[in-house]
Amino acid sequence: MVRPTFAHIDLDAVRVNYRAVVSYVGSGPGRPQVIAVVKANGYGHGAVPVARALEAAGAEMLACADIEEGVELRRGGVRAPILVFGALSVSDLDGVFTHGLTPTISSPFAARALRDAATSRGTRVDCHLKIDTGMNRLGFRYDNLTETLPQVLDGSGLEIDAVYTHFATAEDPAHPLFDIQRARFDEAVGCLAELGVRPRLRHAANSAALLRERGTWYEAVRPGLLLYGVAPSGATDALPLTPVMTLRSRVVAVKGMRVGETAGYGARSPVTRPTTVAVVPAGYADGLDVRIAGRGSVIVGGRRVPVVGAVSMDSITIDVTGLDVTPGDEVVLLGSQGGARIDVGEVAAAIGTVPHEILCRTGSRIIRTYGSAQE
Repeated sequence: MVRPTFAHIDLDAVRVNYRAVVSYVGSGPGRPQVIAVVKANGYGHGAVPVARALEAAGAEMLACADIEEGVELRRGGVRAPILVFGALSVSDLDGVFTHGLTPTISSPFAARALRDAATSRGTRVDCHLKIDTGMNRLGFRYDNLTETLPQVLDGSGLEIDAVYTHFATAEDPAHPLFDIQRARFDEAVGCLAELGVRPRLRHAANSAALLRERGTWYEAVRPGLLLYGVAPSGATDALPLTPVMTLRSRVVAVKGMRVGETAGYGARSPVTRPTTVAVVPAGYADGLDVRIAGRGSVIVGGRRVPVVGAVSMDSITIDVTGLDVTPGDEVVLLGSQGGARIDVGEVAAAIGTVPHEILCRTGSRIIRTYGSAQE
């Protein structure tokens, strides 16, 4: 029997959102290139179907987290240029060359390994140079490029096609680091010019920075969250977006609880009135966060109802007291039913996290279907 929990992915919405971003940053000569981010299995939506939809919509470049993700896209038929963001696995660089990926160099060690791999193959490889301007994860430090870059560029098999950085606080307008990072990035680009390195592209803006500050667009922008129909915090009205994922399940059992009884592990939150609960076959093994118990809601019969008890590995219980609910009834965890709607931002806010996490945690057991919008 197929588990009745499905994620429907509206590929038309992916294309609509991509075109909304393109329209937002302008058209014609001089507009920034849009690098569409499909890492982490396309933010949980399915990397290959999403990437192919974006490619069909005109995406000029895609971006993923690592070589393995890039290889998956190529094997899925994606032909557009693919940027690999993450640290290179220097023991397995074959995928860069075999599948025509564009790697990021973010440390002298990785740059030397890529250079040597290119040289041994008698070729040069286009790459993007990442500058660490304050995130303190990956990247060459902005303030010692004159020491670190020359040692990997001499006689290089590397062709630096682009340079980029990543903002740590793009969603926090009150934090001073955003402007500090911009200044550091501009300083680093100037330093590269002094070293004779003049990349074709500069990019820095993720979804939040893209909406926050036009000055961060440079020659390319990197939307991720926006493509999936979700606005960053504080930017809900900036673009007309269409949600891409709808998450649905069905009631598998309905039962009554007496006063003082509890639902699920831990025996927490005894009910204070006779209560009817329904069991829904989706739990933390499917990506639901345990913190939605007592905080989150779902929709059944066109009504919002609370998640009660504990989130189990394979199921949740919902309070359907006073409603006419029977096994087989549809339950919406993300999306709309009747006049009610639950979106990713709401779920994230309820448990104190970011929308990215909610989407990316959508589990492998959840069957994904693809097409246009469904109600």
